[in-house]
Amino acid sequence: MPFDFVTLQLVVNIARMGAIGRGGRPLGLSATNASLRVRELEDDLGVQLFNRTTRKVSLTADGEEFLTYASRIVDTAIEARAALSQKAQAVGGKLRVTASATFGQRHIVPYLPEFFATFPDIKLDLFLSDRVVDIVDDGFSVAFRIGSLAPSSLLARKIDDNPVWLVAAPSYLARHGQPETPQDLARHRCLPLGAERNWTFRDPEGQFHEVQPDGPLRVNLGDSLESMALAGLGIARASLWAAGKDIREGRLVPIMPSYKVWPETCIWAVRPPEPRLHARTRAFVEFMQTHIRAANLRAYGDLLKR
Repeated sequence: MPFDFVTLQLVVNIARMGAIGRGGRPLGLSATNASLRVRELEDDLGVQLFNRTTRKVSLTADGEEFLTYASRIVDTAIEARAALSQKAQAVGGKLRVTASATFGQRHIVPYLPEFFATFPDIKLDLFLSDRVVDIVDDGFSVAFRIGSLAPSSLLARKIDDNPVWLVAAPSYLARHGQPETPQDLARHRCLPLGAERNWTFRDPEGQFHEVQPDGPLRVNLGDSLESMALAGLGIARASLWAAGKDIREGRLVPIMPSYKVWPETCIWAVRPPEPRLHARTRAFVEFMQTHIRAANLRAYGDLLKR
């Protein structure tokens, strides 16, 4: 039967990874067997799920619709199996977690005392760095990442939205004026983060505008970038979880509020592609998700209503 669980998992993997052979590998399927399963499923459904070229595989419109249902079934089955198999497990053991330095210091470290009071048998190895690590090769249980996730075999859980605004200090705007459109940024001192080469914005009509930020400083650490913006050195892109308080209290001013910074991004917890979710990993992710969402609501919830 083409409509079995393995085939549904295969469709989800292919959509995430962009290749039939790679999608079948975590399931122990050869590229030939994976292709055969997809063809049999398409024949059974009477629709084409994937566009295939020599370079990549992408979903058709019917494939997008089917993926919605397949993902729901796969995720529910994995969660049900994990929940039932771990009922008798004590929430304890070693947990390796990684996150960016700025995010980890603001949104993980402050809640650790309460976490350990709740789960005293967990031993946590927390690695904070702005270097993106390979969580499988480096043996991490979970990584917190911010942005748009590239296709991979990693399993991802959305923690919260990550609104990003363009901001500057009042002192900078008093000296240089306030840009009204993305094109105006060419005359301003912009502060890119890390390897950023372009900033993209979406206007109220849905049109996209791309600019190349140019200014006196490029820095790879979000905290340092925010400090430079607060000092009036230039215009920066800032996540609201980091800048919300400064915006509300007037130390930073939103720039071009009618233009959305693009692409829209999220905060994710990603983990290795293993169907079995350890109780300690689930406990940590769910605990942090609750606290991160609450902190973000306090930090910038009112700003999104403006």
